[in-house]
Amino acid sequence: MNDATATPMAQLVHRRWRDREAPDGDVIVFADGSLRVMDLLRTQPPGGSGDPRAESWQWLEILRATEWSTEDWVDVESTHAVHVHGGSRASAGESARHGSIGWVALTRDDGESTLEWLAVSRWSDPFREVALDDTALTAVSTAGRVWTFPRDAPQNVRITLAPGGRG
Repeated sequence: MNDATATPMAQLVHRRWRDREAPDGDVIVFADGSLRVMDLLRTQPPGGSGDPRAESWQWLEILRATEWSTEDWVDVESTHAVHVHGGSRASAGESARHGSIGWVALTRDDGESTLEWLAVSRWSDPFREVALDDTALTAVSTAGRVWTFPRDAPQNVRITLAPGGRG
């Protein structure tokens, strides 16, 4: 992204990304500076047994903004996994200084890792694995949850339990 032609919000997002920081909370921040605040919902079927395999998880958008501010930023300095595919790079890790918050980013595989989008979830455990293909970025948390983010609509993430996951 050319900083000279970017909006002030996009410039802020890219500056913070270069400083390895992200907005605190359950959010997806996009390269154009827009922000989506999400709410992670867990449901059990009626009469659920408490078995994590019966749970359903959904990340719902509760707010969309093109101009926004945040008092707190988290560090995204700890990268646990990287995967490169087709000119893009998927990265995943944690913000250890802020309670082991999980984060996942899609960037260009260029010299500056130019940000496409970044998802942060204080409800996720850190991410330990990441994979990227033509349609999705898939990240596995240390708790065994598989987060499948469509590359072009990461807010539509699907969260499932990995085989052998503990929930």
